Amino acid sequence: MNGFTGSGAERFALLLGLSLFFGFAYEEFYSDEAPRPGGVRTFPMLALAGGVLYLIEPKYGAAFLAGLLVLGGWTFVYLRGEFTKTGPAETGFIVPLCNLIAYVLGPVALTQPLWISVTTAVAAVLLLGGKRTLHAWARRVPGEEIVTAGKFLILVGIVLPLLAKGPPIPYTTVTPFGVWLAVIAVSTISYASYLLQRYVFPKSGTLLASVLGGLYSSTATTVVLARRSHDEGMSPALEAGIVAATGMMYLRVLAVCSIFSVALGRALLLPMTIPCAVVMVLAWIRSRRGPSAATQEAVSNPLQLTTALIFAALLVLISAVTTLVQTGLGRAGVLGLAAVVGVTDIDPFVLGLAQGGIAKLGLATAALAIVIATSSNNVLKAVYTVGFSRQRQSWIPAGTLLVVAALGAVLGYALLR
Repeated sequence: MNGFTGSGAERFALLLGLSLFFGFAYEEFYSDEAPRPGGVRTFPMLALAGGVLYLIEPKYGAAFLAGLLVLGGWTFVYLRGEFTKTGPAETGFIVPLCNLIAYVLGPVALTQPLWISVTTAVAAVLLLGGKRTLHAWARRVPGEEIVTAGKFLILVGIVLPLLAKGPPIPYTTVTPFGVWLAVIAVSTISYASYLLQRYVFPKSGTLLASVLGGLYSSTATTVVLARRSHDEGMSPALEAGIVAATGMMYLRVLAVCSIFSVALGRALLLPMTIPCAVVMVLAWIRSRRGPSAATQEAVSNPLQLTTALIFAALLVLISAVTTLVQTGLGRAGVLGLAAVVGVTDIDPFVLGLAQGGIAKLGLATAALAIVIATSSNNVLKAVYTVGFSRQRQSWIPAGTLLVVAALGAVLGYALLR
């Protein structure tokens, strides 16, 4: 349903309902303070005035604009009086803004699709009632996080549209747009996981912190936990965390592949979800054998422009290497390359196959190469676990990773050969 196409009576009923809803929320918000202009009677009347004035002359909206000027004049008088009494520092613009929204809500409810008028009213109520929560968030979020959010918007809103049209990059199967879209897909998952870990679950136990960390880098999470075990000893909580981070790697690979190729995601469904389920069950069982320690590692922000550029360059390079290997050595060469790149960052290799490798390699070969890369990456993490931990107990998570690597490879060959 694209919009609300009700009769005039239904439109006016919508106008009254939304303005009353807004008025009730306004009066509830200011219930403990001195009365402010606006409320459950004023807002419906303003909405009716705005709607009727718009209907009088809808072509140019002259009557509506005249009413807006009157409302603006009243707003000026109100704010000047408030400034005189309390000073600019104590006077907010919420009251005149709410009255302005109520006035504009009239023609919006009468002429626009249903979702626009409802979203406007609901958003205004949520912003009005969320004052304390929003201010608390503003105090908690440091300035560099705002800069990081701006970088993310640059990646999505500026760079990506500029690359919308372009031929494939020479000697590769990907276009500049596809490369940057892959950067955004990986960055979005990583950044969302980072925000959850830092602001939603800042004092989470090791297991939950490892799950969230595995969403943006299971290898980095493994290294952090292995180093921590070197100082504290390899506890059941740390063992479970190392294993759980790898479980999330499988879901992450499945998600990014499905974004670019539904067919590839379908082919990888069992080879990815079965090892994931196995390691998550083992991690949960291991975590039950000891107390859940709170994570003490400060998570670092994974969203940096330099990191994004390096990732894009790696994606282009690995895509070119994959194309050359496939041309010269065929299927066996690509599978061998998958085992090699698994000891590095597997995301560029995986995304290169998801975007353009299927057409040349075939669906089964591309899926099998991704499975081999994940298994190879697990071998690397097992080595990291033993090397950075240097504890006797590190063989438990390291051995689990090796077993899961073998399980993934066997499943891949059984299901995709």
